Amino acid sequence: MRFRHPDGSTVHLSYCTNVHPAETLDGVRAQLRDHCEPVRRRLGRDRLGIGLWLARDAARTLINDPAELRSLRAELDRRGLEVVTLNGFPYEGFGADEVKYRVYKPDWTDPERLAHTTDLARLLAGLLPDDATEGTISTLPIAWRTPFASDPEAARTAHTALTTLGDRLDALAELTGKSIRIGLEPEPGCTVETTADAIAPLTAVGHPRIGICIDTCHLATSFEDPDTAVDTLGAAGIPIAKAQLSAALHAEHPHLPEVRTALAAFAEPRFLHQTRTRTAAGLRGTDDLDEAVTGRALPDGAPWRAHFHVPLHTPPAPPLTSTLPVLRSALTRLVGGGHPLTRHLEVETYTWQALPAALRPRTRTQLADGIAAELTLARDLLVDLGLKELP
Repeated sequence: MRFRHPDGSTVHLSYCTNVHPAETLDGVRAQLRDHCEPVRRRLGRDRLGIGLWLARDAARTLINDPAELRSLRAELDRRGLEVVTLNGFPYEGFGADEVKYRVYKPDWTDPERLAHTTDLARLLAGLLPDDATEGTISTLPIAWRTPFASDPEAARTAHTALTTLGDRLDALAELTGKSIRIGLEPEPGCTVETTADAIAPLTAVGHPRIGICIDTCHLATSFEDPDTAVDTLGAAGIPIAKAQLSAALHAEHPHLPEVRTALAAFAEPRFLHQTRTRTAAGLRGTDDLDEAVTGRALPDGAPWRAHFHVPLHTPPAPPLTSTLPVLRSALTRLVGGGHPLTRHLEVETYTWQALPAALRPRTRTQLADGIAAELTLARDLLVDLGLKELP
């Protein structure tokens, strides 16, 4: 979906396909047929943007066979789909029964992360619509904190990898005329947990094609104020490559037994749901939601937020809610001013099948309806900010 900003520029809205597990190119093609095109039809649009997730095996197939890449691009056109952004955070296995900490491997100290991201940049240059010259890729915020903190060479290794990536993106732009930018995506528990944490490493790299991806669920989970975050990034000269529109789980009164019970229904074995609270001494947290609800690992005198991407259009039932207001505030700053601070927006609710059983979509039709409803909400927010939806 495309929108005209009041300044005349085009803002793209997509939804991320990591909600549909696929490790191979055949699986990606099935996503387009079974999920993406049906969502487009529900929205009544001739064209729908998708934030494509290409796992390692799918990406390598496309890299090794240019004919397959041309075929995929043609299929996107035929189904009324377009790609201006990729989700390069998960490497493989995102549809596994247990993902948890595995999603942070390989990190930016591993040469395979650089190789994979380079491949994704080359592929995106070939997938961009004919009238688009800019693409973006979100990626791991360097590493999960624990092994990184114990390795004195880790920061230097990651810095070198990101610098090398910047050079490769420059060369790709010169070769293809397509400008691909990368956004580190701050996430609770990682070495770059907040937007403030991103300042030092991105300033050290100092490359205009390497910036940040703001995920509004992660932003809210860490109790970051969107205005402060955007102002800090702007003052440091850090570009916002893309933004992921998502909402976290919010519990206003976590000390109450009924709230603990409601939260426990969202503790599940597949994904990591980092949980945070704000105290007078600063942010406190646990790596997973079950650690918070079953014991005393987290103070409960103030609200809790959990890294659980809940559907944008249907907040959890009381006594829980979502952080949709944080998304609204962030979106206002990102695209509601005189000029958009990013032109790539991506709805990323990948946890539909991790919701409590009664809330999960039971059929493809129900899932497509839910994704279409999320995109409709995002579209309405953009229109309210003065953007005009394009055909």
